[in-house]
Amino acid sequence: MLKRPLGFIPVTTLAAAVAAASLALSAHAVASETLTLYTSQPNSDAQQTVDAFQAAYPDIEVEWVRDGTTQLMTRLRSELSAGVSNPDVLLIADSMTMESLKQEGHLQSYLSDERNGYDADLYDPEGYYYGTKLITTGIVYNTGAEHQPQSWQDLLGPDYEGMVTMPSPLYSGAALIHMAAISANPELGADYYDALHANRTEAQGGNGGVFNAVAAGSKPYGIVVDFLPIREAVKGSPVEFVFPEEGVSAVTEPVAIMQGTDNLDAAQKFVDFVLSQQGQELVSQQGYLPARNDVTPPEGFPERDSIVLMPVDIEQTLAQEAELKQRFSDLFGG
Repeated sequence: MLKRPLGFIPVTTLAAAVAAASLALSAHAVASETLTLYTSQPNSDAQQTVDAFQAAYPDIEVEWVRDGTTQLMTRLRSELSAGVSNPDVLLIADSMTMESLKQEGHLQSYLSDERNGYDADLYDPEGYYYGTKLITTGIVYNTGAEHQPQSWQDLLGPDYEGMVTMPSPLYSGAALIHMAAISANPELGADYYDALHANRTEAQGGNGGVFNAVAAGSKPYGIVVDFLPIREAVKGSPVEFVFPEEGVSAVTEPVAIMQGTDNLDAAQKFVDFVLSQQGQELVSQQGYLPARNDVTPPEGFPERDSIVLMPVDIEQTLAQEAELKQRFSDLFGG
């Protein structure tokens, strides 16, 4: 029998070792690109968004941080003041915050080809941020209530005195944008909030509290974001959501790329994905109104083109933020 020299490695064993090393290097390459996302999406929505993106781009790993927009911006500004910028991309509640970051030079322009599927007023014309969904503010009523309001003006009538609740723009970005939209609407105007106050409308913290009050019947009518009552009505909650005749305001949960990101290609892919047909179908599956025109809304929503959006000048609203909040506080308290 022939004896193998000391240290001899069979060809088959050597080939297997080379293949294993190659696979290890490939695996390392797959995990080598990491994208950092800061988002205000609910945890389950954020996880679904990240999972779907990573399934489409398995070579990109996403690390994400989730908190409310106000808390995230406090963290981000603290990091920026220290000379660091941890996130590559932002996916947060409202365009006002993005506009502020844009004006301060913290966002990276990117003209995504996917913008062609969107109305021009849903993204920054220079590509600094893009709306990914429409979270509108309208009217909710308890199905046991005596009346079924169909317009913003209805809430000012004597039948609604002391029976309406709404979120405060001191706590809710959607409520602040809604106040700006109502104030700029020629059919309603800045005096609308004075009329709400005169009709003893009650203001409380956020949209969740408004919805809970109407669903429980402690207040039969409310001003609230759409997905809460529409989603819960499908599950049997005794509520009905109305898109008022004069139109609705909307926050768009925009996405943006941070200036100076080291992962620009991956960040651009993330923006493209959330704006794509696949990304927008996920938005619909999550129970929100997609921003993209050609994606079917979830159960309980009307067709996209039947919803009238009240225009909001985001730059002007940002400039008037302190004034709007002070006016609300003077009327309804802190």
